[in-house]
Amino acid sequence: MKRNSLLAALSAATVMTLGGVGYAAHKRGRNPYYRGPKSDHFDGLRFHGPDQPADKTLADLRNWKKLRGIESPPRVTWPGDAPSPFRDLPPERHAGLRVTLIGHASYLFQVAGRNILVDPVYARRASPVRFAGPKRVNPPGIAYGDLPPIDAVLITHNHYDHLDGPTVARLWQDHQPLILAPLGNDTILRAYDDTMHVETRDWGEVLDLGGGLNIHLTPANHWSARGLNDKRMALWGSFVLTTPVGVVYHSGDTAFRGGGIFRDARARFGPPRLATLPIGAYEPRWFMRDQHMDPDEAVAAGLLLGADRMIGHHWGTFQLTDEGIEQPVEALAVACAEQGLDPERFQAFRPGQVWEA
Repeated sequence: MKRNSLLAALSAATVMTLGGVGYAAHKRGRNPYYRGPKSDHFDGLRFHGPDQPADKTLADLRNWKKLRGIESPPRVTWPGDAPSPFRDLPPERHAGLRVTLIGHASYLFQVAGRNILVDPVYARRASPVRFAGPKRVNPPGIAYGDLPPIDAVLITHNHYDHLDGPTVARLWQDHQPLILAPLGNDTILRAYDDTMHVETRDWGEVLDLGGGLNIHLTPANHWSARGLNDKRMALWGSFVLTTPVGVVYHSGDTAFRGGGIFRDARARFGPPRLATLPIGAYEPRWFMRDQHMDPDEAVAAGLLLGADRMIGHHWGTFQLTDEGIEQPVEALAVACAEQGLDPERFQAFRPGQVWEA
């Protein structure tokens, strides 16, 4: 079977959200993306978190399907079309803080006069191939042609629902933005346009954009892969923006795992003015808890951060896991009530919805 056919045949959540299943080391024992010194989270071949769980296996994937409706809830089929009532036409610049959810985990941050895209995905499918994989059920909340001049593009990790290579290459050609990604992702991005300039950073490192705007790469409880043999060979992370108008925390994909990364971020940067946190792609929990938060954990994360406001994303655009399309919104309301959080402080956004301060 050809490589593309094999990728398409594998589970959508495995290949498109999780990037592959537990294949052992790269065939040549060499990292194709990054060569650098060993560290407390890089062993010379693969990156890992402080409590990195065991990689999921093909047997785990089979059990996911086998246990649906028996030991875990059945898969809820999404509608083929679920348009958002919102569409944003952003201003060219914004002096304060203006945030638009483009869809899934893609954002436009307009902050202190700069325009920053995070994980921009304009593809019709979150997939390595065009003919298979999770398909968008709603259009981007900002049409590509309505984007303002883009100064920077931030990539949290290399899964296909976050790193859309053709879109980043198009942005590079149209806007020449600064592109920032965790270690190793520059190699992946330049495969889509070898003229692309990509800055990379390790956890704990910062990029100074000038004017008091700094972008810090911080740990996330997740992992990476683009195919079958490159698991955890490129780094992943969260971003903290320290700006003249306040701190913004963007988690990327992450599990909760005791909440240590959120406590550490608050201790280092202070309570953020805004935290953008994932609330979807979490069922079944036995399979997903090691890499994705559910709404209850997202509320706990926001409280640990001490965020003034929270926006929930990573739901309602691509069906990657088993929960229904509106289930994260309903579960978020319950979690806010149970944890004593005013629901106005934590809202599940739809594509095109805007928060402005």
